[in-house]
Amino acid sequence: MSENTSDNAPGADLPPTPAPTPAPTSAPTPPPREVGGLNWEREVLEKLVLSTVRERRAHRRWGIFFKFLTLLLILFAVATYFDISWPGSDSEALGRHTALIEIDGNIETEGSGSAAVVIPALNKAFADSGSVAVVLHINSPGGSPVQAGMIVDEIHRLRKGYPNKQLYVVVNEICASGGYYIAAAADQIYVNKASIVGSIGVLMEGFGFTGIMSKAGVERRLLTAGEHKGFMDPFLPLTDKHRQHAQSMLNEIHQQFIGVVRAGRGKRLKETPETFSGLFWTGERAISMGLADGYGTVDTVARDVIHAEDIVDYTQHEGLPERVLKKFGASMGEGAFKAAVRNAGREIR
Repeated sequence: MSENTSDNAPGADLPPTPAPTPAPTSAPTPPPREVGGLNWEREVLEKLVLSTVRERRAHRRWGIFFKFLTLLLILFAVATYFDISWPGSDSEALGRHTALIEIDGNIETEGSGSAAVVIPALNKAFADSGSVAVVLHINSPGGSPVQAGMIVDEIHRLRKGYPNKQLYVVVNEICASGGYYIAAAADQIYVNKASIVGSIGVLMEGFGFTGIMSKAGVERRLLTAGEHKGFMDPFLPLTDKHRQHAQSMLNEIHQQFIGVVRAGRGKRLKETPETFSGLFWTGERAISMGLADGYGTVDTVARDVIHAEDIVDYTQHEGLPERVLKKFGASMGEGAFKAAVRNAGREIR
């Protein structure tokens, strides 16, 4: 009876109720796209920022470098201009030595033969306690009597101020006219047997174009205040009065030249009518005439005469700015102007 009762229970034959299906949810958001494990936008921004920072740092470093370099150049230029020695660079550190000064080229207002270049070098060479003697190495055909006279006056002053320091001249190829004017003030002059020495004279040169102008129908119009203001004008005829005046000046300067040679060479000079005629001779003949003392070079004089083989160059050499300007032709116009003026000027030749 019990089994029938259970089998006949209501709902006994119904299938089991299935479990409820969960409500669908939204699809999950896919992970962001990654490149190399980092967010690509972030990576690009970081690279841009870092690149900008590096560029700015590099720019700042180069700016500091160029400012420092400019400062060094300014300090070097100031030290060079005022002849300031750097610590430990004094010639005294070299000990006992021969001081050398080069004069190469014309004796004129610029260049190695100018008073502005030679005189400071002479002062430095004589004042240096390490220099035993001074050697002027001259290779010059002559030039301005004014520049040569200024150098000679300074030589006389320094020789009085430093009586124990001798001045020697060593001639290279040529030591004529204004070059010899300077050499005559030295204690001794050494030459090569083939060197050119002498030319103790003065000249004034120029050109006259009056004949060409008259043939071409060109009229010279020159207005002056002063009777002789047009003296030596190349477009005007040279009058007898002007010729006499010019010759008088040349004779006066010539006598100054002769006086310097006589005072410098003293009893060693063997004067003849040709000595002060403007002629020049070989070094061998110059020794026999008393214009030079013997044969020698800078090295042999330093070694055998001065007995100080170490040689220190005191020459004031041309600086970098001048070399650059000349390289690009900046001095061509000035040189042409100077040449034109020199043609009508005085020269010891």
